[in-house]
Amino acid sequence: MGVTLDLSRSAAQPLAPRKPNLSGMTRAELAACLVELGVVRPEKAKMRASQLWRWMHHYGVTEFDRMTDVAKETRAALADVCVISRPEVVERQVSKDGTRKWLIRMAPGIEVETVYIPDVGRAGALCVSSQVGCTLNCTFCHTGTQALVRNLTAAEIVAQVQVARDDLGEWPSPKEDRRLSNIVFMGMGEPLYNLDNVAAAIDIIADNEGIAISRRRITVSTSGVVPQLPELGERTQAMLAISLHATNDELREKLVPLNKKYPIAELMAAIRAYPGLSNSKRVTFEYVMLKGVNDSPAEAKALVQLLRGIPAKINLIPFNPWPGSEYQCSDWGTIERFAAVLNRAGYASPIRTPRGRDILAACGQLKSESEKLRASARRKLQADLPAD
Repeated sequence: MGVTLDLSRSAAQPLAPRKPNLSGMTRAELAACLVELGVVRPEKAKMRASQLWRWMHHYGVTEFDRMTDVAKETRAALADVCVISRPEVVERQVSKDGTRKWLIRMAPGIEVETVYIPDVGRAGALCVSSQVGCTLNCTFCHTGTQALVRNLTAAEIVAQVQVARDDLGEWPSPKEDRRLSNIVFMGMGEPLYNLDNVAAAIDIIADNEGIAISRRRITVSTSGVVPQLPELGERTQAMLAISLHATNDELREKLVPLNKKYPIAELMAAIRAYPGLSNSKRVTFEYVMLKGVNDSPAEAKALVQLLRGIPAKINLIPFNPWPGSEYQCSDWGTIERFAAVLNRAGYASPIRTPRGRDILAACGQLKSESEKLRASARRKLQADLPAD
């Protein structure tokens, strides 16, 4: 007996259009959207946008019904045509040292990791991602082994902050005693290859009527996309961090292949011209400590010479292992001797305490779920880690 499937009904039913998500829009986008949706008249759009902005970004609400100073009819109209929603938290992990990591799914196949590190900055820092994957292929970085999928939107960058504050219970935005006091763009991706969205996200995060994290507490880390550095400083007024890791072009080209395009001399000239650079707004240079590669006293002295005259501090980062890496972490005594050379030259050079290694949340270890280790490999890595 033959069977014929009648697909006419299912084929005739169009997918319902997705409602726009107001959460993560800039102020201008929000006002324009409200007008386009027919919810408010143009002359009222700016006022209504400011009202919704405070509810979304100061109080952290995700339901229009909670906006008690908005008329019921307006709330109902908003709920009919738009949403305020968070992306899906696929996985939440907490390290033995209190570090938290979230795997966040922005859309099908679009996943990023975001890490909260307590006791960093004034109170705690959130390491956010700007891209899914990365194009830079830095040889010491686990994230760099994941191919770039796409840039994150400004809304998707802001959503990482919102998810963290949901979990930390930090709504409404506290003026004092914040657990999340600093934002660092040091997660997945190269922020300067997504500067428009990074700048828009910083505008939202720093807005005083919302999340209200000062631009002086927002740091953007780059591997050295030289042409974008002036625009980063002018558009964001954010603090600058440079992923340096070597003092000569030959070694840096191996560690950070982008150096072939923008060599050290060109990078340093751009840093010296960075807008707002001063003793009160120093550049942070990040230097991962790789055993037998870049950790000799001679390299420390070369670093002092390279940075001479630049208001700077140097973060020494013990290498965080990941399966398949060719590198090992420098011995602790070697790192301390390296730091001593820098300290004698007048540079603050804290040794970054590895955080979240047991959940692959440490510097250079982030990767999204589609590219992550099998659980057995992760357990083996944890077992092989040295005691802190």
